[in-house]
Amino acid sequence: MVWAFLVLLSILQVTLIGTAILLENRAPGTTIGWLCILAFLPILGFIFFIIFGHKNHRHLFHHKHISDNRLVNKVRQQTHDDRDDILPKTTESHPKLVNLLIKSGYAPMTLHNQVEILSNGGEKFTELFNDLEGASNHIHLSYFIFKDDEIGGDVLKILTRKVAEGVEVRVLLDGMGSMSTSGRFIRCMRQSGIQAEWFFPIRFPYITSRLNLRYHRKIVVVDGRLGFMGGLNIGDEYLSRDPKLGFWRDTHLKLEGEAVHTLQSIFLNDWYYVTRQKVEGTRYFPQTSISQVLPVQIAGGGPDSYWTSILQGFFNAITMANHRISIETPYFIPDESLMMALKTAALSGLDVRLIVQGFPEHKVEYMAMHSYFEELLQAGVKIYKYKKGTLHAKIFFIDNQLASVGSANMDARSFYLDFELCAFVYDQALAERLALDFEKDLTESLEVDLKTFQERPVYERFKESCARLFSPVL
Repeated sequence: MVWAFLVLLSILQVTLIGTAILLENRAPGTTIGWLCILAFLPILGFIFFIIFGHKNHRHLFHHKHISDNRLVNKVRQQTHDDRDDILPKTTESHPKLVNLLIKSGYAPMTLHNQVEILSNGGEKFTELFNDLEGASNHIHLSYFIFKDDEIGGDVLKILTRKVAEGVEVRVLLDGMGSMSTSGRFIRCMRQSGIQAEWFFPIRFPYITSRLNLRYHRKIVVVDGRLGFMGGLNIGDEYLSRDPKLGFWRDTHLKLEGEAVHTLQSIFLNDWYYVTRQKVEGTRYFPQTSISQVLPVQIAGGGPDSYWTSILQGFFNAITMANHRISIETPYFIPDESLMMALKTAALSGLDVRLIVQGFPEHKVEYMAMHSYFEELLQAGVKIYKYKKGTLHAKIFFIDNQLASVGSANMDARSFYLDFELCAFVYDQALAERLALDFEKDLTESLEVDLKTFQERPVYERFKESCARLFSPVL
């Protein structure tokens, strides 16, 4: 009798959730994947669906979406991103991408900027420490991971000292990424006067889809004048101090000028969503003294957005490339649109190169990534596996004219689930500077040979295919 009840309950559960999935009009592969999980693992499938399965999370962020639009519109008015006489002159080759990011990512076109590429942790933390020490009004800082190790302690000392000098300090940390950070460390922050808050704190038992919506952005704004963003969190491993992870390869940006206002608005929107505290005033958006023209758009992607702005930006840029496409990302788990765009570009004669992680830091993602290689290699895409250490840089540039650096990997999680940030920079000199780092990384990578790859054992193919099943589900 009990077994009959459980079977009936399982059938009812699969039917109801399956109907909900069908009505969401997902891609056929995603729909079939979820239905198979629910049919063969009804109890676990139900838990997975609650945590990972909801396609539309925008109802959780309705008020955040409205607030984001209002503040970003203010920045757009200040930077005149919609003036027809400016856009063609500064972005002659990419007007469609500019307009796309304005509309889908609420990414103002900022013109007067200085941008510096910071390769790896040493350069990033040297510049960051110098600028934090020079803060006179406020410091805004948000990270996915902020560890209470040596480098984390160094940052805390500076922030504590600046608070004592009268500087406002706000810190926003992701509840899962920084979950290992001790309560004592956070208490030290708050007791010193630092305003520290959690984005979606994890409280077990807590079965919810919010476990899967993570704050993956890395933002620092100093006095509204200087900004940092990119791939580097705060932790000793980002300075290559972890012997298990070895050399840590990453890329960050230091920004000055109007683009910092976009970073500021994104941070303040996120801060308001978490705390319901409005932080307003002209001192947070000081007038820039930068006169040179270097166009930058900073797009924030996440589950609060109606459009997948970062994915759409990458897709648009790939389709506009004329000669070369260069991508560097730890894990490459694309959707069908990116696969088609890259294969089409390579088959059209473009030089398409991809550098990915060379060892399995995250085994499932690593295996899933390999399941896409054969199609790409057959189309002519060149794939390289980084071997010097841990690859964490997220770099994308085309034709040495347009470059993107940010926090987003080229995978479904970054495009659909996590809160991410990418800067699109329309500048040949910066793209060429990124290309130098890319070429250096190529010398420390091993090219994947199609014939050798096709000869890998059948059980490896099977594991890769099984891992790939989770990519459309997640």
